[in-house]
Amino acid sequence: MDPHSLFHLLFLFIFATCSFSIDNFHQAFPIVEPDPGHTKLRLSREGLEAIERITNPISSVAVIGPYRSGKSFLLNQLLSLSCDEGFGVGHMRDTKTKGIWIWGTPIELDIDGVRSSILYLDTEGFESVGKSNVYDDRIFALATVMSSVLIYNLPETIREADISRLSFAVELAEEFYGRVKGQDVAFEPAKLLWLIQRDFLQGKSVQEMVNEALQRVPNADGNKNIDMVNQIRDSLAIMGDNSTAFSLPQPHLQRTKLCDMKDVELDQLYVKRREQLKELVASMVRPKIVQGKTLNGKEFVSFLEQILDALNKGDIPSTGSLVEVFNKGILEKCLKLYSEKMETLNLPRPEVSLQEAHDRSRDEIMQVFDQQHFGRHHAKKSIVQLDEELQKVYKNVILQNEYQSSKLCEGLYTRCEDIMDQLQVLRLPSMAKFNAGFMQCNSSFEQECVGPSKTNYEQRMMKMLGKSRSLFIKEYNHRLFNWLVVFSLVMVVIGRFIIKFILIEVGAWILFIFLETYTRMFWTAESLYYNPVWHFIVATWETLVYSPILDLDRWAIPLGVMVSLFILYWRCYGRRKYGSQLLPLYSSNKSSPNRPRTD
Repeated sequence: MDPHSLFHLLFLFIFATCSFSIDNFHQAFPIVEPDPGHTKLRLSREGLEAIERITNPISSVAVIGPYRSGKSFLLNQLLSLSCDEGFGVGHMRDTKTKGIWIWGTPIELDIDGVRSSILYLDTEGFESVGKSNVYDDRIFALATVMSSVLIYNLPETIREADISRLSFAVELAEEFYGRVKGQDVAFEPAKLLWLIQRDFLQGKSVQEMVNEALQRVPNADGNKNIDMVNQIRDSLAIMGDNSTAFSLPQPHLQRTKLCDMKDVELDQLYVKRREQLKELVASMVRPKIVQGKTLNGKEFVSFLEQILDALNKGDIPSTGSLVEVFNKGILEKCLKLYSEKMETLNLPRPEVSLQEAHDRSRDEIMQVFDQQHFGRHHAKKSIVQLDEELQKVYKNVILQNEYQSSKLCEGLYTRCEDIMDQLQVLRLPSMAKFNAGFMQCNSSFEQECVGPSKTNYEQRMMKMLGKSRSLFIKEYNHRLFNWLVVFSLVMVVIGRFIIKFILIEVGAWILFIFLETYTRMFWTAESLYYNPVWHFIVATWETLVYSPILDLDRWAIPLGVMVSLFILYWRCYGRRKYGSQLLPLYSSNKSSPNRPRTD
């Protein structure tokens, strides 16, 4: 046979083998396996495929207990399976089951009118040789989280170590179960079934035995370890209906031959109690509730992946890690809600207003988180994390507010700067117009510039306005003086040669002489600016040039054109049409016919 054909046959053999293992679900599959160091857990794909195909709500029954305590045999008994077809049973000193195994064919059961699939889980026994306590804790914790009913299989009696090992289950119950009465719980912990395997109880019922074992231990010396165990006892007592005790006698004295025996060969009291145990488990089991809803196969696997990551996080499994898993989605939802609330704000806004909006939104978000978060004690860490995340978002909002404020105030500052520059070059200098523009600019800036940048830009604005005002005042008197000199000469020409109105000419000459002689007499024009006459001239000028009704700087050219046209019209047509002169113009009697003769 050639190598190509041999390779082809080998491939078909492997494919057929894999197909058989996947199609045959009537067997046990590993779902969680230990890592090589036997310290942490990892998922087994083979077992997960057996779970993912389930479409009904899933409920799970897990058996935990010391190694070589008969857990696998007990599960086979509950499933009515022989040792050959069910979970592997070992009689050697080393433990047979590694990690957590699942029976691939679930039991179909109607629970409260809903068709549900019951999975049975076998766990690796704790306290075996070559394993760390942390590994046992992870197995115990994962079984506690996964199961709906947790069967605590204990031989003969309840030891102090057995109670201490329940600390995780108790903490889990305190953290999640019944957080708010009347509302869906985030995660419903397993119901605990104490299964004591012994032949006689010295006249006590198994429930009395459990209750006696859970009584507080006197601790007059204040031993911390005893205090911790007593706290677990108190919590187990508080759990109440979440805990049940059941006794099961030994099936036969020859334990190594149990797998070869039929029911008729077993102790009939054991067979009777076994059937009662099946009924008890069926009455206790309920679909697994996570975040208020049941889980199908794929959802159960996703839940298992999250939990395993959380339990493998730290050095020891903790309910705090589980709380983070359950609260992660709610935390993200609250952050999104907070971001949406802050996005509705109109930016920029004053810092106090922004802080008030943040405080209101934060209080609302914290209220939502408080109503929906999971866990009691360890939820504080999630609350702190949420607050930190809110602060991060708020810091971004603050930066955005600062940017928008700076952008707005910069625009207003630039606009005012342009207005001040325009006022510096008025054709007709007017202190009143400058002050009006100054006040309007300052007022609009005060009203429109908001946010954290306002203080900084206010300082810049005051400096800019102060410089503009000083510069305008410095140039104002000088420009007005030159304007008045030119104006007086222009009015002399107009009054003398154009209008020929003697009063205009006389007034213009008086103004010109005053301006020129005063500066000559007192050497500088600046001394003129303190003269009361100059103040009167300035007041008159301001009245004429700018008022709320008329801005002569804006209308000077149109009015000048109109006056020029009127004068031109009057010179050309006014005398012929109206005859008499309207103004006291210059008159000459040289050409008059009534002039008396002098000869």
